[in-house]
Amino acid sequence: MEPLNQEKFNLMIKNRAEKLIKDYKLIEQGDKIAIALSGGKDSILTLHILKNFQKEMRFDMVAIAVDEGIKGYRKQGMESAKSNAKSLGIELIKKSLKTEMGFSLDEVYSCFKSACIPCGVFRRHILNKTAFEIGATKIATGHNLDDEIQSFLMSFARGDVLKFSKFGPRLEVIHPRLIPRIKPLWNTPEREVGIWAVLNEIEVHFDECPYSELSLRAKTKDFLNRAESKKPGTKKAVMDSFIKSLNIKPGIIELKDCKLCGEPSSSTICKACEMKKIISDYKKT
Repeated sequence: MEPLNQEKFNLMIKNRAEKLIKDYKLIEQGDKIAIALSGGKDSILTLHILKNFQKEMRFDMVAIAVDEGIKGYRKQGMESAKSNAKSLGIELIKKSLKTEMGFSLDEVYSCFKSACIPCGVFRRHILNKTAFEIGATKIATGHNLDDEIQSFLMSFARGDVLKFSKFGPRLEVIHPRLIPRIKPLWNTPEREVGIWAVLNEIEVHFDECPYSELSLRAKTKDFLNRAESKKPGTKKAVMDSFIKSLNIKPGIIELKDCKLCGEPSSSTICKACEMKKIISDYKKT
């Protein structure tokens, strides 16, 4: 087997991501992009790609790292986020569940069927609130091709057709306080993200979250990886099928302001506030 050419591989990753950014107009002149930086390989690659893209288009960047409070896991990710942001000269804003919500994930995960449920809700809440406060126009996440396929299949399995509208590399503005998301790695396979990090000796946090093992996403990921190993190209074929055959319109989405915290919500009380009440009630029992 011919050794992997670092320069050619890096150029392939760069060109693919930048083509996606241009084709879908993920970034426009004058944007202020807030990068959700976990310290993992996907968010770190997103950070490097957007920093490089600044040479071509004028926009501002800032990174936001959220410490969920997972003992023996999150510290390494935060260090990776700090190191990469510093090396690229990008401001890093650090937030935590403990400071913002009054508790860590380790302290409240047992209130729910899966730790991934409160983690996702609170992390999105903090990211959006912070991005709005600093005047960001978009939030860039490290979701890759594998993540997107997994999310779609999970929604399909649950019959949650409302979430189908979130499929794609760019989400539009649907509320003045809800910062739209962009996914520069939307069509980049997870395997290639890992190769990029190793090939370039980039400091990233490779460990899997200890809470993710029993999640539906982990099971879906395992299913897709086994299918891919038996028939290479399966993931790309699934993605191509989604793109060609699905034309799902989000319809009219009416968001309100949460009456407790003021953040955008489809109900009178947002999910974050609902979960805070669940946690409060659980502690009283």
